[in-house]
Amino acid sequence: MVLRRNHYDAAFEEYLRASKAPYVAVDEKRRALVQDSSIKSLDFIVYANQGPNLLIDVKGRTEIFADHNKKRRWENWATIEDIRGLQQWQQLFGEGFRSGFVFAYELPIDSFSNNLERLFAFKERLYAFYLVMIDEYCLKMRPRSRSWQTVFLHQQDFHEVRQPVDALIRV
Repeated sequence: MVLRRNHYDAAFEEYLRASKAPYVAVDEKRRALVQDSSIKSLDFIVYANQGPNLLIDVKGRTEIFADHNKKRRWENWATIEDIRGLQQWQQLFGEGFRSGFVFAYELPIDSFSNNLERLFAFKERLYAFYLVMIDEYCLKMRPRSRSWQTVFLHQQDFHEVRQPVDALIRV
């Protein structure tokens, strides 16, 4: 187990352990070098029982309600560097591996009673984990901030392409 300062990554790793999913935690302190250039590190390599193995970059978000009608925002932005890194890892690992983002949402404590998501409790916090494969993300991404080099998915697109992580890593 790699020591993680980011509580989203730590929660996702504990989720993998609790699920008994075979995985490798990547030490993010050093970037990989490929042909004299560096690639942004990914967070986990998850070996699937069925389907492709997963190359995961965890994106932590604190989920809040957008208004008093209890509508969730589901922030899902990423940087262009995140996108390129996952694409490069997918190409390097080759057939049998697919890259994707796991959006790890920390949810309000009252979400547990709402039964809105498949939740995971870790260190007195609640999380929902959703996977979006990099190829699907790229097809629907839109610019968010040119100066910050970020992109995002519109809510409808995000709901169409996201998948609960547990459906993909069952062992």
